[in-house]
Amino acid sequence: MSLLEVRNLRIEYPSRRGVMAAVKDLSFSIEKGEILGVVGESGAGKSTIGNAIIDLLSPPGRIASGDVYLNGQKISGLTPTEMRKVRGAHIGFIFQDPMTSLNPLFTVERQLVETIEANTELRGAAASERAIELMASVGIPQPEIRIKQYPHQFSGGMRQRVVIAIALAGDPEFIIADEPTTALDVSIQDQILELIKALCKERQVGCMLVTHDMGVVSNVTDRVAVMYRGDLMEIGPTAEVLG
Repeated sequence: MSLLEVRNLRIEYPSRRGVMAAVKDLSFSIEKGEILGVVGESGAGKSTIGNAIIDLLSPPGRIASGDVYLNGQKISGLTPTEMRKVRGAHIGFIFQDPMTSLNPLFTVERQLVETIEANTELRGAAASERAIELMASVGIPQPEIRIKQYPHQFSGGMRQRVVIAIALAGDPEFIIADEPTTALDVSIQDQILELIKALCKERQVGCMLVTHDMGVVSNVTDRVAVMYRGDLMEIGPTAEVLG
């Protein structure tokens, strides 16, 4: 049984001029510890897939047909309350721009602890300890000092590490990384990607990495799926597809 399985997924956006299918008939699976790169030009439907899996499609977008399974359990078509239990605790999301996914008014500690308490049994001091551990695990130096700071006191690369720590806070089995290095310097990009790669292998977490950067794909992914105008054109081992 695969960790994540997407079967015959169709995602539609109704408009005044009729219905536009952003993703047409998509099927793929991801195993534990595997990183699948999803590539394609802008508008190919890459980010739409990630948003559909965790039920964050912007209206009027909707899943018209097909199913998504996590560990054999169907997660498409859940109520918003049921889906909130899946997000964070079972599926982590690393967004493209760390500045939009972190609240500038709260300390990093508050944001991490809140996520830990929402998705695990840990509370209070235990949650704070876990937050410091997570900061250390994503390579933030002096985590017990930095955790008291606000997002604007971190560099872009360090902010993205905080976002990764938040994505890992609920100990998810699966992570969706939506262009996680676009907003970063090239030198920092490498570090962040190596970090995601190492964490997936160590924790046996499955990962769907959405990107348009073929360099990223060749360095980090095990398999790659190529999207074009909502269709899956090709999927296979990275070396084979790129070769």
